[in-house]
Amino acid sequence: MRLATWNVNSIRARVARTVDFAVREHVDVLAMQEIKCRPDQFPYGPFEDAGYEVHAHGLNQWNGVAIASRLPMEDVQESFPGMPGFAKGREGANQPLEARALSALIDGVRVWSLYVPNGRALGDPHYDYKLEWLTALAAHTDDELTRDPQLPLALVGDFNIAPTDADNGDPTVVEGVSTHVSPPERAAFAALEAAGLTDVVRPLVPTGFTYWDYKQLRFPRNEGMRIDFILGSHAFADAVTGASIQRNERKGEIPSDHVPVVVDLDLAGGDDDDVPMIFG
Repeated sequence: MRLATWNVNSIRARVARTVDFAVREHVDVLAMQEIKCRPDQFPYGPFEDAGYEVHAHGLNQWNGVAIASRLPMEDVQESFPGMPGFAKGREGANQPLEARALSALIDGVRVWSLYVPNGRALGDPHYDYKLEWLTALAAHTDDELTRDPQLPLALVGDFNIAPTDADNGDPTVVEGVSTHVSPPERAAFAALEAAGLTDVVRPLVPTGFTYWDYKQLRFPRNEGMRIDFILGSHAFADAVTGASIQRNERKGEIPSDHVPVVVDLDLAGGDDDDVPMIFG
């Protein structure tokens, strides 16, 4: 299986690029974030013509997640247990859930397409929401892997966190001033790893960013950030045979400000000598 994740930053504006990438790169499963449309507005046709089934979860022109797969999708879920909601100007429990999580069981792999809240600014209610959202995600992940330690589980998408200084090349993003690099956000990312997940891309792709702001020539200057991840359980990581960050997708006409991240999986197993030791 070839699995990719991509914050497409409006699927209706970039459907041709997105489908072309998926077909050209022989992607079996594509998790998308920031689709910015409702399911009835999603451009299913080009995906279906290319052999993909699509599940989309969006509520309005903001946020939204989707999964396109050439393989059957089962047990589709549009939120995880304990996932908090958010509404500007409202406080307390029972706030409306945003379209930020979508999951399906695909060839035995539980795949989550996730668009983690941005946080907006330190001290903003959205920042507190982001941390609460991540805490709930870590708790759910821990529960899932406690129940089934051998589950091939993948949390993929835009996490809006640069977990280490090496993941931040944007000079305007500064600890103590900016979101994405604050100690609480980085601790929340570490909590996902402590729950049983590992970054399966970085061991195979030692350098490279996944996001560059449109402003101030950030991409030509390579002043980007690595905020898009594929985090996998031990069973998932053991099946990974390759990975890439598709930097060239930031070029050309109307690109997203993010690029795809891709992994290859050998779910049937094979010669152990040929498989990279992610946990070695």
